[in-house]
Amino acid sequence: MPGLGDATRGRILYGGDYNPEQWPEETWHEDVRLMRQAGVTTVTLGVFSWARIEPRPGERDFGWLDRVMDLMHEAGIGVVLATPTASPPPWMGHLHPDTLPRDEEGRTEWWGGRQHFSHSSATYRRYAAAITEDLAARYAGHPALTLWHINNEYCTYDWGDEAAARFRDWLRARHETLDALNAAWGTAFWSQGYGDWAEVMPPRHPHYLKNPTQVLDFKRFTSDMLLECYTAERDIVRRHTPHLPVTTNFMPLWAGQDAWRWAEEEDVVSVDLYPDPRDPFGAQEGALVQDMTRSQARGPWMLMEQAAGAVNWRGVNHPKPRGLNRLWSLQAVARGADAVCYFQWRQSRQGAEKFHSGMVSHAGERGRTYQEVTRLGADLARISPHVAGTHGTAGVAVLHDWNSWWAGDQEARPSHEVDHPGMLRAWHRALWQAHLTTDFAHPEHDLSGYPLVVVPQLYLLTDAAVDNLLAYVRGGGTLVCGFLTGVADEDDRVRPGGMDARLRDLFGIRTLHEWWPLDAGETVACEGFRGALWSEELEADGTADATTPYRGGELDGLPAVLRKGRAWYVSTLPEPGALRDLLTRIAADAGVRPVLDGLPDQVEAVRRGDLLFLLNHGREPVAVDLPGPHHDLLTGTDVTGRVTLERHGAAVLRP
Repeated sequence: MPGLGDATRGRILYGGDYNPEQWPEETWHEDVRLMRQAGVTTVTLGVFSWARIEPRPGERDFGWLDRVMDLMHEAGIGVVLATPTASPPPWMGHLHPDTLPRDEEGRTEWWGGRQHFSHSSATYRRYAAAITEDLAARYAGHPALTLWHINNEYCTYDWGDEAAARFRDWLRARHETLDALNAAWGTAFWSQGYGDWAEVMPPRHPHYLKNPTQVLDFKRFTSDMLLECYTAERDIVRRHTPHLPVTTNFMPLWAGQDAWRWAEEEDVVSVDLYPDPRDPFGAQEGALVQDMTRSQARGPWMLMEQAAGAVNWRGVNHPKPRGLNRLWSLQAVARGADAVCYFQWRQSRQGAEKFHSGMVSHAGERGRTYQEVTRLGADLARISPHVAGTHGTAGVAVLHDWNSWWAGDQEARPSHEVDHPGMLRAWHRALWQAHLTTDFAHPEHDLSGYPLVVVPQLYLLTDAAVDNLLAYVRGGGTLVCGFLTGVADEDDRVRPGGMDARLRDLFGIRTLHEWWPLDAGETVACEGFRGALWSEELEADGTADATTPYRGGELDGLPAVLRKGRAWYVSTLPEPGALRDLLTRIAADAGVRPVLDGLPDQVEAVRRGDLLFLLNHGREPVAVDLPGPHHDLLTGTDVTGRVTLERHGAAVLRP
């Protein structure tokens, strides 16, 4: 199938969501002037235009969209055309209440916002297919069309009756028989045994705790139902334009979609990314999402949405300081993005997102936001010929799996202080601060190309995943696992001994006696550092090459960290500096080193193709020593020996 390269034609796409239906038509020509001035090469049209295109059931109003498409083509701006199915018109919910989702307490989610559709509704799917069919037929041959964008941020759950019927169908396909379902769900507990498929329901609001495997299967089902909605529309537009790539935008590290499965169904993987400008680790959050998206794409990807300034949905919505928008955009390019786009082009004057920034803010052309957007457009034009379509390399793989996240996030777990995204962030942050570039991988992926594999936490591991990890270490790879890994099988059934026996043998653990979770703010002393969140009462089997003991308390003298050959097990969360130092040492032993030695803490260095990106995330200028002469593509100057990066400054260096 086509990839992103076919849409970019060797350049980085630059632009954002454009909603001309919100503005009088005379504004459109002014928008084109400003777009060309800012270096915009692409706009996304139609994301929330369903009510405008289909004002009444079966009617079509394409005239306004025809004019916008033609206007973009005349200006040399490509169009990412969206199917408008994320936000059905009010008439649909009014005429067809079955299209509206219900929450777990049975309450209807009404129109008046967005994403108010049931993924399982046959009526919704019929209307969605019809408008997608007509949209694709009308614009398949339009010269402005470069890429398809299906729906928007798939994120709906539904506990309604139609979803319940589809859930039963999904369970029959997965488990085949009620006996198998009862075994998988452990329904012998609390008298939950099912004798008829009609008795099986989504995990609606119960008197007490829900069955965790029922919840796990419902999350799998929800991801699959949303994926069915996506592929149905994708297949329609592909039939009309088999030469054009198709995408839909992920939300960063969102629990509702198994993005590994979804990525296999996309021609281009795209993501929306909104780190908090006030977050001291905002740059690391961006790097994590970018690394994950690049890994899902297995190559270049799209930054479909970011904010040019403030968002509108935090408690306090801070703007981006001068230079930060440019810095974070270049960070995305460094980590594989071949498209840098925003929500949205022009800041809305009405509606729920009128305080969400746009490339053209309420301040207009003279505003700082637009001036910075224009500078970035010029920067991207300079580096595009040298970077678009190229790949980076990483020596470290961080393992992540949505099924493990879903299973580990159950209500009745040992500690609500421990969560899967938090562990991912902590371990990725340690690697990022050590200046080590990472990929992400599924635990059943081929890992042989990575000298080091890191598992922050994988509560649920399939037998195939366990075998894959064992084979990786036998093949000479270095494996580091965090606590609560390998506890449960694919049905959330706790493994005998509290951890898969093969993993216990791999790490040199004879017995896992007890889990000792820690309260918020509580720490445990270990030799050389303190640990947080968690500790474990482990008994080594005598085969481990080295151990780091706990010091004091109930676990005094027992191993906190074990190493057996190339396999490490860390039974607590070391304080940030200690985790960084541990992973740095292990990486060096595995032959993985930073891109540059001696980097200042606030500077990020990433290689993509032949280019070296240097990004200063600090608020003060900093000098970076370079190995040999380079040419800075951003300034057009040659640098030798040392380069100075201004506050939030960047350099893109070619040898």
